[in-house]
Amino acid sequence: MGEAVGSMLASAVGIAISPLPLIAVILMLGTPRGRTNGIAFTAGWTGALAALVAAVVVAGSGLNPDEGRPTWSYWLGLALGVLFVLLAVRQWWARPREGHVSPPPVWMQSLDRFTPARSAGLGAALVVANPKNVVLAVGGAAAVAASPASAGGKAVAAALMVLVGSLCTLLPLVVHLVGGDRSTHVLGEGKAWVAAHHAAIVTTVLAVLGTEYIGDAITALA
Repeated sequence: MGEAVGSMLASAVGIAISPLPLIAVILMLGTPRGRTNGIAFTAGWTGALAALVAAVVVAGSGLNPDEGRPTWSYWLGLALGVLFVLLAVRQWWARPREGHVSPPPVWMQSLDRFTPARSAGLGAALVVANPKNVVLAVGGAAAVAASPASAGGKAVAAALMVLVGSLCTLLPLVVHLVGGDRSTHVLGEGKAWVAAHHAAIVTTVLAVLGTEYIGDAITALA
């Protein structure tokens, strides 16, 4: 099981470093129905990520040979590594230039009118509609599927991947629920910092993961 957990950890952390859902849940927690909507948003994000990871793990596990890691996993890792690098270049190229501020998405301006159902739908959409999150989820889940761990070990690794990948929504929610009045200030500072540095954060994460995936795949295939 250790190999399964280790193989997906970098991808899970990459998913967790997602500025948009972090900012969205912090803003949502400040609305009149913030607690209910924040819980629904987090549930939607976690549920969608769990469904995506489970589907890839189940499908990939059926392609495993009896012994060793299958060759397809290295080719997939190579392809995903190239995608990571391309996404990193796109993210950096599209970053707001100095002195310019990108307007927030339209849905972010209407969070105070969201219902719990719509909040949950938004959380799920931010998983599957973001190429970065989809590629990271597929990469990490495929690594779990290709590991020699037992079915139980893979299930535990997949669950840990979902938990770590959902920290971008879970942590603000926990801070809000247990932090009381101080949580507003703490979450506000966190949101401001992430909003100011999100392009550099995402670019760095994608570039590092892309290099790691490509390097591991080339070493194994060679």
